[in-house]
Amino acid sequence: MENGILLPTLQSALPFLDLHGTPRLEFHQSVFDELRDKLMEQVAVIAEGKEEDRYGKLEELLEKSFPLVKMPSIQPVVMQVLKHLPKVPEKKLKMVMADKELYKVCAVEVKRQIWQDNQALFGDEVSPLLKQYIVEKEAALFSSDISILHNFFSPTPKTRRQGEVVLKLTQMIGKNVKLYDMVLQFLRTLFLRTRNVHYCTLRAELLMSLHDLDISEICSVDPCHKFTWCLDACIREKFVDGKRARELQGFLDGVKKGQEQVLGDLSMILCDPFACNTLVLSVIRNIQELLSQDALPRDSPDLLLLLRMLSLGQGAWDMIDSQVFKEPRLDLEVVTRFLPAMMSVVVDDHTFTVEQKLPSEEKSSLTYPTTLPDAFTR
Repeated sequence: MENGILLPTLQSALPFLDLHGTPRLEFHQSVFDELRDKLMEQVAVIAEGKEEDRYGKLEELLEKSFPLVKMPSIQPVVMQVLKHLPKVPEKKLKMVMADKELYKVCAVEVKRQIWQDNQALFGDEVSPLLKQYIVEKEAALFSSDISILHNFFSPTPKTRRQGEVVLKLTQMIGKNVKLYDMVLQFLRTLFLRTRNVHYCTLRAELLMSLHDLDISEICSVDPCHKFTWCLDACIREKFVDGKRARELQGFLDGVKKGQEQVLGDLSMILCDPFACNTLVLSVIRNIQELLSQDALPRDSPDLLLLLRMLSLGQGAWDMIDSQVFKEPRLDLEVVTRFLPAMMSVVVDDHTFTVEQKLPSEEKSSLTYPTTLPDAFTR
């Protein structure tokens, strides 16, 4: 009687349960579960409400419930309150961090608050994901079921961003700029240490994944956002058209004095194999265009821009390693000797094909050229 639920109407109803052989424990347990669920719903409602003192209420509830955090029956309530507090009191965060069991079960919203002042712990969480990402990329690159129609570059950027690692990292970062910066720092460091260009791909994929979710808190502060977004559209089309080329050039030319470090990040984004592949495909299409117009590579500003971006991407490692942030000079001989030599090979090819189709009396004694021009090899 003393410890029962003090409802006069309940007293007379309980004997019914006894007649059905339902233990009182089971009844009290079900009431408890019901109340706990209601309380947890209420916590969410308060947190999303508009009241001035809503977080004060939650902190009060946290004070009362935290001592029971080790009780499995109460723990979900404490975790729910922690999850909905935008700033958990420092003392409580330290207690969660110090207890492996608690740390494991707390929501990612709470973990973010722990991670942002604890780079080593965050590194431990992120590091296996980055390893997994590289393993998956290399498996895709060296897999045996690659054909002409389906190759490493086939998936669209949108599809690639649905990968497990990218989604997990995006969720871990949430809207937290500090955590985003930490992940970028990890990627730069790993790229420097290993020269593995897949880290560059992840750098771009992560930014675009946050862009897909409209997380303006991060996109608006990442100076590479618009450039990456524009390049992403080109990668999707597998071609850099004139209009986008001018946009990209605008971003490159718009890097202000004192902000040259942005070039380091832009070079990483251009070093991504998917970006390089798109740039090279576009170079080839530009060259075919020039051939049909009898024009030279040096006369095409679009082509020169593509080469400039390609060379910025290829210089990414050196730039980040030396910390000297300026665009590498484009080797002029690429434009004046190599590309024309390449075009002459294509012209020879066309000429030879046409030659073969002529009636025998009009054929000249041309043999197919077997040597490459010297500049080409170099």
